[in-house]
Amino acid sequence: MESKNKIEVLIADDHRLFRSGIISLLNEEPDLEVIGEAENGRELVRKYLLLKPDVILVDISMPELSGIDALKQIKKRDKNVKAIFLTMYDGEEYVYYAWKMGAGGLLNKNIIKEELCSAIRIVANKKNYFREIYSIERLKQIEEKFKTKEVKNRADILRLSPKEKMILYYISRGLTSLEISEKLRISKRTIDTHRAKIMHKMKLKNLPEFISFAIRVSNLYRTAAKR
Repeated sequence: MESKNKIEVLIADDHRLFRSGIISLLNEEPDLEVIGEAENGRELVRKYLLLKPDVILVDISMPELSGIDALKQIKKRDKNVKAIFLTMYDGEEYVYYAWKMGAGGLLNKNIIKEELCSAIRIVANKKNYFREIYSIERLKQIEEKFKTKEVKNRADILRLSPKEKMILYYISRGLTSLEISEKLRISKRTIDTHRAKIMHKMKLKNLPEFISFAIRVSNLYRTAAKR
């Protein structure tokens, strides 16, 4: 079949319009084919196991399961999965999590088509694709830097209230303040107040830092809870 001569891609993002745009772009390429799409982490896991694509494009923040958690589940069943994280935030901390998870790369959603297609081809051939400034040596330096930071994050968990932990858990899954307020049955204003208090308590300067902290602490908290 023709599809066997192509790199098969599965894309997971909770924004339908974004998925449609990426699908249209990739399907214009003679050697690429999008064979499936998912709108949340759980659907990604299910469809990956069903379709077994060559590469998955994964948003980090998604409902139900984050892209990081979805990749963890997939790796338990297929250690050879090839993944590229897509995100609006591509600072060192996000690069660290992609590298730590064994992802093939991390790309900003503002990337141009040519670079996206090139990254998919490179990762499909079992190589890594990060921005040019991230050499293997630099990636290892970043890994050491954030390993040290994770020790501090474990201490930070003890400073969080149960309500704050729950809010961070939902934020790590891409939920908005309104969606969290509906789940916890408290007002959106109260959620926003908690968010502001967390940012102040943890000295987080902006939204990317806050989202990254939510993902990091949520993962560490669940790991500690399993022990």
